[in-house]
Amino acid sequence: MIEKILVGVAVALLGWIGRTLVRNRHHLRLLRLLLTPRRRVRVSVAVLLRVQDEDHYVLFGSPTRPGSFGPPGGVVKYHDSERHGLDKLRFDPEGRTRAVMKHDLRGFLPAVMVPGFARWLHRGTGREHSTDCLRRELAEELGEIGRPELTHLSQAVRFSLVRKVIDGPWDVPGEQYRQIRFMEVYDLLCDRPEADELRTALVTLSRAQGDSQVVGATRQDILRGRSGPHLVLPQSAFLVGDRRVREDIQPVR
Repeated sequence: MIEKILVGVAVALLGWIGRTLVRNRHHLRLLRLLLTPRRRVRVSVAVLLRVQDEDHYVLFGSPTRPGSFGPPGGVVKYHDSERHGLDKLRFDPEGRTRAVMKHDLRGFLPAVMVPGFARWLHRGTGREHSTDCLRRELAEELGEIGRPELTHLSQAVRFSLVRKVIDGPWDVPGEQYRQIRFMEVYDLLCDRPEADELRTALVTLSRAQGDSQVVGATRQDILRGRSGPHLVLPQSAFLVGDRRVREDIQPVR
C-alpha cells in the first residue's frame, strides 16, 4: 500500500514538473524564482530603439540621470482593461513621480508570480504594442532633447525586432528585493523616406560637438560605460548584445 502511494506521489510530481516546464518553455530560467516564492521582485517591461551608423550608436540624455545617456525608448504601458488580471498576479505598481508614468509596466510581484507575468507578456494582450510604445516614447523624448520638429517623422516609421532580453533576476544593492527587466530591442525599418530622414537627423545630431542632449558612442564606449565625458547607461549594452556588463545608475529622486 505504501509503495503504491509513493508511486502515485512520484507520478503526480513528475506530471506537475512536466506541465510547469511546458507552460514556461519560453522562460525556463525564471523557474528558479519558485525556490524563494515569497521574495519580492521588481519587474519592468521596456522597448529600446537602436539607431546606428556602423560602430556609432545614438544615445539620448536621461532627464532622471543627469549627465547619463542611453538608447531612445521606454517603459511599456498596460491597458485599463487588464488591471484585474494584473491584480490576480498581485502586481503592485511602483510609485509614480510623473503623470506620464501612469500605467507603466513597472512594479513589484511575489517571486512565485513572475513566471505567470512572463507568460502574460508573451501573449502580447492587455498591453501597449511595442511599435506604439516606441512611437509614443520617441515623441516624448524628441521634445525633451529639444527636437520636436522631428516628431512627425517618428510617427511615420516602422521597426524591426533585433532581440528580446530577460535581464536578471539580480540582487539590488541596498534593497531587499530582486530585479528583472523584460526588454525588446528594435531597429528603424528603413523602408520609407521618413525613416531615412529620421535616422540621418539623429546620427547628425549625435556627431555634433555642441549638442548636449544627443551623443554618439562606439561599441567599446558602451561596454566601458563612458563616451568622452558622458556616462553611458547600462541598458545600452543590449544594443550590441544580450548581456549587461555594468551595474545600474540610480535615478535622481
